[in-house]
Amino acid sequence: MDIYIDDRQDEVKLDQKVYEVVEEALRETLLLEGESPCYEISVSFVDNEEIRELNRDYRGVDKETDVLSFPLQEDFMVSTPLLGYIVISAEKALEQSNEYGHSFIREVAYLVVHSTLHLLGYDHMGDDEKLDMRNSEKEIMRRLNLFKDRREG
Repeated sequence: MDIYIDDRQDEVKLDQKVYEVVEEALRETLLLEGESPCYEISVSFVDNEEIRELNRDYRGVDKETDVLSFPLQEDFMVSTPLLGYIVISAEKALEQSNEYGHSFIREVAYLVVHSTLHLLGYDHMGDDEKLDMRNSEKEIMRRLNLFKDRREG
């Protein structure tokens, strides 16, 4: 798996643990879904202002959000197909980790899992889809030993 991580924000200091959990969350999500880990995935950390602009431009929603997924699933005849792009507001992730009473690492892992499932075609518009997606998220977070983690990290 080729992972490209781009930190385009100055609001939250990201350390090696963040990069490691991104990779673990991506790998575990692909494995649970029976997908080959032979994908190229881009993960960008941005601030609330940039994610608001992206949300407005691509979804028509003029407000900040925690994560956006841009699935590609094109293989362009290359050895490693590009699955898509994940954009995370580090600022929003930190706010949410404080609000929910768990670690920033756990929040980032959850956002990566959630977004990767979107890249793989999951959605949560209907009740059945939402239940399927939530069940997968919970199982992956258990496998990462981050399910209902209350410790700071």
